[in-house]
Amino acid sequence: GGEVIQESITSNIAEDLITLEFQKTDGTLITQLIDFRNEVQILKALVLGEEERGQSQYQVMCFATKFNKGDFISSDAMAKLRQKNPHTIRTPEEDKGREIYNMSSWVQLNRSLPITRHLQLLCAEATDATYVRDMDIKAWAELPGSSISSLEAATEKFPDALSTRCNEVSSLWAPCLCTLETCIGWYPCGLKYCKGKTAAAGLGADTSGAQQQQQQTNYRCGIKTCRKCTQFTYYVRQKQQCLWDE
Repeated sequence: GGEVIQESITSNIAEDLITLEFQKTDGTLITQLIDFRNEVQILKALVLGEEERGQSQYQVMCFATKFNKGDFISSDAMAKLRQKNPHTIRTPEEDKGREIYNMSSWVQLNRSLPITRHLQLLCAEATDATYVRDMDIKAWAELPGSSISSLEAATEKFPDALSTRCNEVSSLWAPCLCTLETCIGWYPCGLKYCKGKTAAAGLGADTSGAQQQQQQTNYRCGIKTCRKCTQFTYYVRQKQQCLWDE
């Protein structure tokens, strides 16, 4: 969107995690944690309150979704990257567009261990505002060591009857469906491989019995970078919790 922001990306090989964090120009703090081991992505948004509308505090929301391992560079490869020019303005090579997530349940943080143990710590300030989708719960249940019963016990479904968007509701105290969109403007989404040639010994038809042959090999020679936006729709008990969606 034309904003220039400073981003930090850290890798934890022992726990197979990557954490990406940046602050937007409006003060919103975005944290993305990827737990490769449990195939979970957590996106945490800390949004500053609008003081002129009676909000003196900030809000924290967390969204836990199923992560596809090929969508981000691995924690091991991330740890090997070195940043030569930290103040260079970087632009992504590929725009992956916008993905829409319709959340369906709250996560009970004190029971969230079957999803990932990182939820309770990262989202401690979002006790009533951590969200998940039924389809992701079912996908995690297919992983080795998971069970649908323990995953479902960690969630509470939204009320069924509500379908009104917050931007269609006039009362600040009425429940509604809130939409929050955020974009990760630059992240390493994969590795680049280059073709090279190595000499390999092989048997030939010549009288010496051996000759050198050239073999094609692929080797890692850089990273591919992407941009991606995500739009989350979720239930709020009061429009007051969703003042930006107007």
